[in-house]
Amino acid sequence: MQTDSFSHADSVGALVTPPRFDSVSDAQQYLRAQGVSYVLAQFVDVHGVAKAKAVPVSHLQTVLADGAGFAGFAIWGVGIEPHGPDFMAVGDLATLSPVPWQPGLARIVCEGHVDGKPWAYDSRITLKRQIARMAERGYTLFTGLEPEFSLLRRDEQGRIQPFDPSDTLAKPCYDYKGLSRTRDYLEKLSNALRATGIDVYQIDHEDANGQFELNYTFTDCLTSCDHFVFFKMAASEIANQMGLLCSFMPKPFGHLPGNGMHMHMSIGDGQSNLFQDRNDPRGLELSTLAYHFMGGVLAHAAALAALCAPTVNSYKRLVVGRSLTGATWAPAYISYGDNNRSSMIRVPKGRLELRLPDGSANPYLATAAVIAAGLDGVDRKLDPGTPRNTNLYDWSAEQLREAGIGMLPQNLGSALDALEADSLICEALGPVSAEFLKLKRMEWVEYQRHVSEWEIKQYVEFF
Repeated sequence: MQTDSFSHADSVGALVTPPRFDSVSDAQQYLRAQGVSYVLAQFVDVHGVAKAKAVPVSHLQTVLADGAGFAGFAIWGVGIEPHGPDFMAVGDLATLSPVPWQPGLARIVCEGHVDGKPWAYDSRITLKRQIARMAERGYTLFTGLEPEFSLLRRDEQGRIQPFDPSDTLAKPCYDYKGLSRTRDYLEKLSNALRATGIDVYQIDHEDANGQFELNYTFTDCLTSCDHFVFFKMAASEIANQMGLLCSFMPKPFGHLPGNGMHMHMSIGDGQSNLFQDRNDPRGLELSTLAYHFMGGVLAHAAALAALCAPTVNSYKRLVVGRSLTGATWAPAYISYGDNNRSSMIRVPKGRLELRLPDGSANPYLATAAVIAAGLDGVDRKLDPGTPRNTNLYDWSAEQLREAGIGMLPQNLGSALDALEADSLICEALGPVSAEFLKLKRMEWVEYQRHVSEWEIKQYVEFF
């Protein structure tokens, strides 16, 4: 059992290997030595939003056995009615970690159980079903997630603005001043993550004012999802402690680039990267397995959009057209290419970068759907076609049609239609697909009923 203190790591930003425990008593002893009094029994709802109960360390055993109890009807998308059973969040001891930005707390990742059995509506369990399909073939999917976020403040009228009033450049990507003036927040966030074993290796200012990205190392896809949720928890609460607002909203400002959450992917067998083939005649260093997997992802792209870009706001990011800064990073077309950021899938030699997801995605459901799509491509030996290594933003509609390049759904309603029509993806997700579709249909209807300020200005006196 590891017993290193987290306090020193938090102060200097050292990477700390998460502790592993042989027993509950070892874990309790360690937590008490760290000054931890409560453990957050944490899971996510269908939206991927973190939910939790604080459990005294002395009762950690109950979280690992029966689980922490929740009224299921109070949780989005878990398929439990008011008269139904409790949703029991059962902890995974391997995920237990102190919460450096909130001294006295630890966090354990949980999965939903009902009547003593894993609950099929739980997002993490949904992903584990697809991981098991990979394991049957001797595969492990590795992912590296790249969440972008906006660091904001509210002005006197309550409107959101970039945190730094001087962050006003028309093309601010990689700007030193923008990065330097946000250093206090970014270092606190990076140090906190590294103190939990999340290996942050670079930080940059992105292409929108107030937009940043912290990159951390890839790992198996289940751990990647756990890390992403923890990342969002840390980023939001550290900002709140500083009187700021950290947002993963896909498109908080209409005139600026949006926040993506690119997903880098490879498959390993415990010895090598099965996606890599340095003799690839196309020069992308991809194996036949990688091409077939990518073929499946492209074939199911429209349905995947609903899960990777699951909000009304997501499609303000994916809309066809350039940003005013001239740097548009969001994909609009179902295609792939070499180091081509205008494609839905970029190929940075030996791996795939899916550029479709954004920070509003439930990482477990999005990853589960990607696995199902990719394995379908493997099973059917789908050819993804010719790589496109030109700027697709400059292509005309006629050129795209002639090349057989489709367009991603341009609104949430269309994406939901595509998901509902894709029986393979819906079956892979199990019953949670119906819950997801029901809730997202409601969101889409609410949006369609909403009258925006733009409509008032445009129409109230026009007719």
